[in-house]
Amino acid sequence: MAKKTTKKKTVSKKPAKTSSKKSTGTRGLVAKTARKAAPRKPAAARRPKGAAWQWSAVETAAAIRSGAISAVETVEAHLERMRAVNPRLNAVVVDLSEEALAAAHAADKLRAKGGQLGLLHGVPITIKENVDYEGRPNFNGVPANKDLVAPSDSPVVRNLKKAGAIVIGLTNTPEFSFRGFTDNPLHGLTLNPWDPTITCGGSSGGAGSAVAAGIGTIAHGNDIGGSLRWPAHCNGVATIKPTQGRIPAFNGSATSERPMLAHLMSAQGPLARHVGDVRLALEVMSQRDPRDPWWVPAPLVGPKPKGPIKVALAKIPEDMDVDPQVAAALRQAADHLERSGYRVSEVEVPDINGVWQTWCDIITNETVVMQEASMLKVTSEDFHQAWGGMKTKANVFDLSAWMRATAARNGHIRAWQLFLDEYPVVLAPTTVKPTPGPREDTVSPERVREIFWGEIRFISAINVLGLPGAVVPVALHDGKPIGVQLIAGRYREDLALDAAAAIEKRADILAHRLWETMG
Repeated sequence: MAKKTTKKKTVSKKPAKTSSKKSTGTRGLVAKTARKAAPRKPAAARRPKGAAWQWSAVETAAAIRSGAISAVETVEAHLERMRAVNPRLNAVVVDLSEEALAAAHAADKLRAKGGQLGLLHGVPITIKENVDYEGRPNFNGVPANKDLVAPSDSPVVRNLKKAGAIVIGLTNTPEFSFRGFTDNPLHGLTLNPWDPTITCGGSSGGAGSAVAAGIGTIAHGNDIGGSLRWPAHCNGVATIKPTQGRIPAFNGSATSERPMLAHLMSAQGPLARHVGDVRLALEVMSQRDPRDPWWVPAPLVGPKPKGPIKVALAKIPEDMDVDPQVAAALRQAADHLERSGYRVSEVEVPDINGVWQTWCDIITNETVVMQEASMLKVTSEDFHQAWGGMKTKANVFDLSAWMRATAARNGHIRAWQLFLDEYPVVLAPTTVKPTPGPREDTVSPERVREIFWGEIRFISAINVLGLPGAVVPVALHDGKPIGVQLIAGRYREDLALDAAAAIEKRADILAHRLWETMG
């Protein structure tokens, strides 16, 4: 027995000393397990294709976070792009290169230390020069505002900086941001990068021109009558005018509070070349700020409607003369949505004419009472001409008429909310005509009325409803971009952006074609 035991022990040791490939002993299993448990080497950080200024905000943030590129290199690329193209565009009117590079160096140090990084860590952006930027005058296109120095950053600027975004410049806006064309006596005219003979839009025209040209990945803007969506259309980029209360707003430099309806109809928002960047920027911008009493803590994503999602292709009123290329772009957008699983039907939306008239009456009368006299004292003849044209279709109100108009607004909102229960997304035009010239609102009061009432009626009307509206480019006509508008229910920016993304996926990013012509 002793011998057998010894022999067994000897035999049992042999496999441990043998290097046979067929062995499946304990050592092989342990080694295999160890190989699985061993930490993998991190994948090499990969840079997106193309120059850094051409990347999306999503790509840029990921590349900086992974170490594929530094914040300094990223900012330097955008500053170089700004120096190359901005002199002929005049989109960025305040160069913040020095402080942007300082912020980029700080961003790289924070990453090296393993600090917590925001969603836009190191990502270059621009800010429209009509919100407070700490330590700088809030000119809003008016030389007389030189003493309105911002005591602190506005909520939207603060939220972007908290997320790690780096501001490389401030963009141009018309006087008091009250025109759909971007020109003023302080900084001059901003040009459209696609074609200098058409407008870049307004009032966020500098923002739209800059981001389309590759200056910054995201451009901040705002909208009370189309000032995000109109420039997005003109410059071939995407945007979202959020629901009122989604993004907080406040300017500490202001000499008085904004009147009620102006506040309820205006919204801050982003412009970008990619819908995904608009969505990311919206998330960052919409963080709470206690200085805005109207801010609403609504979720960014709501319940998905039962599929297929019904889209209402808005019937255009008979008195609007639709250009064939605009009609073709709308049909193309509808086709893109159909192919993406949406069900599109051409239907009449609730009283678009009455909604626009309510917007025009409210904003005009409120401005006349609260701001007109002080504005006219410090503005140019071009402003007087444009503002005079805007007033031509407004009804003059006494107090009782004003109260009836604000009550009528509630009825319009209710009708649209009921409509959006059946059709969660509305596909509508931005304008029904080709993009006009860069100073066309100074031609005559009649021409201004024609633009706002006869051409961009579907843009301005949505402000009085407080509903979210996205714009996404669809096509080029004679080398000029055409965009469409997607409207959704209150706080359902996600539905508007989902539809915009579906169109973008098939239409592609138009700015890429622009860069080929710009060089």
